[in-house]
Amino acid sequence: MTRRLAQVAKKVGVSEATVSRVLNGKPGVSEATRQSVLTALDVLGYERPTQLRGERARLVGLVLPELQNPIFPALAEVIGGALAQQGLTPVLCTQTKGGVSEADYVDLLLQQQVSGVIFAGGLFAQADAPHEHYHLLAERKVPVVLVNASIEGLDFPCVACDDAVAVEQAWRHLASLGHERIGLVVGPDDHMPSRRKLEAARASAKVMGMELPDAFVQPSIFSLEGGQAATARLLERGVTGIVCASDPLALGAIRAARRRGLSVPSDVSVVGFDDSAFMTCTEPPLTTVRQPIEAMGRAVVDLLCAQIDGSRSPLGELLFEPELVVRGSTAPPRTR
Repeated sequence: MTRRLAQVAKKVGVSEATVSRVLNGKPGVSEATRQSVLTALDVLGYERPTQLRGERARLVGLVLPELQNPIFPALAEVIGGALAQQGLTPVLCTQTKGGVSEADYVDLLLQQQVSGVIFAGGLFAQADAPHEHYHLLAERKVPVVLVNASIEGLDFPCVACDDAVAVEQAWRHLASLGHERIGLVVGPDDHMPSRRKLEAARASAKVMGMELPDAFVQPSIFSLEGGQAATARLLERGVTGIVCASDPLALGAIRAARRRGLSVPSDVSVVGFDDSAFMTCTEPPLTTVRQPIEAMGRAVVDLLCAQIDGSRSPLGELLFEPELVVRGSTAPPRTR
């Protein structure tokens, strides 16, 4: 018991006497300190006293599809900081191939009586994926916020970057440089953000009097290798500019061009999406469309806290405006 008091006190930054008062339900402790002590108990793996077990833990599940794409650790950092300011502690749940599934994570989080769950990219964006665990969260009335475009029928608040505006910005940039044969590398066919990007690309091409034939559209898995394979096919078809649905896909595109003996941007221009970490350090530095991660992450936490506090949180999407960041991977096409 003494060891537990000491560990919790150290974690929260209060005296052992204060921790003891919270555990014994005695007055004289602020609500913020009380919640911090209870959260520390959960984080350290201690059981709450019997009289305090009816409350949900001040934990929030943060479910990410991966950590290899730098945009997800960046988002986790923003969300984690914003949650801490609200007295909430994130529980990071990262999927790996052959590891714990999204549904299994949801079961574990429900066992911990979390206050809410944030999904930043995941199966909710894939039309053909299983979605039963989302319906389970809705049935249990667990506050949930989604980050990225969702399939229809999941009535959770959603925060997303405007995919249509992002592609329009990238397309106009390449067209203004003089590119007429522009290709698109997106995610799988059932991926909702990729569908939006494809629709926007077709609309942008039409407005500019250009064509986007099916041969210039390549679905891919979200990885550097996927971008390389997809771009290799586009280069065979003579594209001079490529818009990619993520920065790792764009880095794969640059690698594919170099493997064919082509120069970026002299022979092929490449645009990414996210403006994730180190894109200024690539060779050449990557032209990309920046997601406003800071603003999006804080909006996610605001929406979640509103639900936790019992307020009505607006359903539907909050769309955030992206920003084209022009660097060295785009240039006018080579005169042939």
